[in-house]
Amino acid sequence: MSSMAKDKEKSLLLFSSSFSYREVKPSSLLRRFRFVVFVVLCYVLWLRLLFFTFPPESSEHSVAGGHSHRRVSRSLDTCHPDIAPFYIHSIHPRFNAALMQRCLARPASCDVCPHVGHRGLGRPLLRLPLRADDVVGTSWYATHPLAAEMLFHHRAERHPCRTTDPEAALLFYVPFYAGLHAAANFRQKNHTRCDALAVDLAAHLSSLPSFRRHGGRDHFLTLGHASWNFMRSPAYPDLGTNRLLLLPEVGNMTVLTVERHPWEGHNQFGIPYPSYFHPRTAAEVAEWQAELRRFRRTHLLAFVGGLRSDEDKGSVRSTIMNQCWKSNRCIPVDCEAARHECGDPDRVLDVMRRAEFCLQPPGESFTRRSTFDAVLAGCIPVFFSEHAAYTQYEWYLPGRPEDWSVLLERDRWGRVEEELARIPRAEVERMRETVIGLIPRMTYAHPDANRSELGFHDAVDVALVGLTKRIRASLQEGGVKAM
Repeated sequence: MSSMAKDKEKSLLLFSSSFSYREVKPSSLLRRFRFVVFVVLCYVLWLRLLFFTFPPESSEHSVAGGHSHRRVSRSLDTCHPDIAPFYIHSIHPRFNAALMQRCLARPASCDVCPHVGHRGLGRPLLRLPLRADDVVGTSWYATHPLAAEMLFHHRAERHPCRTTDPEAALLFYVPFYAGLHAAANFRQKNHTRCDALAVDLAAHLSSLPSFRRHGGRDHFLTLGHASWNFMRSPAYPDLGTNRLLLLPEVGNMTVLTVERHPWEGHNQFGIPYPSYFHPRTAAEVAEWQAELRRFRRTHLLAFVGGLRSDEDKGSVRSTIMNQCWKSNRCIPVDCEAARHECGDPDRVLDVMRRAEFCLQPPGESFTRRSTFDAVLAGCIPVFFSEHAAYTQYEWYLPGRPEDWSVLLERDRWGRVEEELARIPRAEVERMRETVIGLIPRMTYAHPDANRSELGFHDAVDVALVGLTKRIRASLQEGGVKAM
């Protein structure tokens, strides 16, 4: 074979080898590319889930034993003059975010845990009105009644009155999810373990210059549980899960709780239980209020609840339930666990919207989330104890209880329907209009709500106004010039 032929054969072999390589390599690269795309998509989806469940905090973040800082720009919305600048303490995640993460990882560990997603809002609802079919933009959620401390925190993070400069603040917020911690430790028999997190928080606060400056009088925290759960003492060893509210460091602080101790809660102030509506705009609230005014009330009264083992509370509930079941003017919703009716927001609000009056006997304690569901439904609450609302939520309620509610003393418990039926129609309509007017201030707005579009004071704003007045007065009494 000539050298020319050999060179030609070699060239053909090289071409053939190169062609084979070009044929195989794109396929291999395509497989690798697909694999990389799959991994990236999984990572993006994981980040998206993480963001919506635990959105980035808009604050500096510091941990005990070391500090790392994140600064973000302050909201462009204008701070209302009735609310003083407040600072959110960046406490260790084990006091809040880690508690939520543990709940999400082990939802069966407590009743609240399955509902802490979406920053405490819970599962988005699909059947209630106001574009609820759009999950991304919905304002309706199956919110747990004990989620107030989480909702307050996430609303406060984006609040226009928040400052990242502690020297510019009059109020100091401690975002401890004490209720979530208590709910996960109800079965814990070791009191030392139950108290450990609260004791650690108190020790941390007492080390802060901002706390020592006024002995904690300008600090506040929120509780998603009744205050009784944080007042365990040797005299009352079964009263609560821990002794947070009896710690000396907390004694000077202001405590916002869904139920205050009526006799010993000198520094406790009631905030609403969260219901299912978390509006983003004033237009949404106005639309819902207009819907309630149009809705036809078909029954005189309704009762959503179940029996209680407590002798006194069980007595009034049994009396009420018997009357309701026997009357064709009352709509009963039995909250037996097997029925699951009270866990259905659509069912609860539908019943309450159809009644003029909603009966609110004491629950496990004096107060009930059902009271705030009734307000959301434009249903006039009927109480059987002044401690169910009147001594609890002074920052939120009209000065005259009779303008928006009915109180039935013990001697009238046996004739509830008769007592309500004798109230004049014009009076009922005035009371209902007052109740509907209370909806904005008793509602926790969506954490993403923009102040310029919200246009009203929600439950968090009302609390901040009350805190501003209280702490300014307290500092002035102590001879300190308040901002």
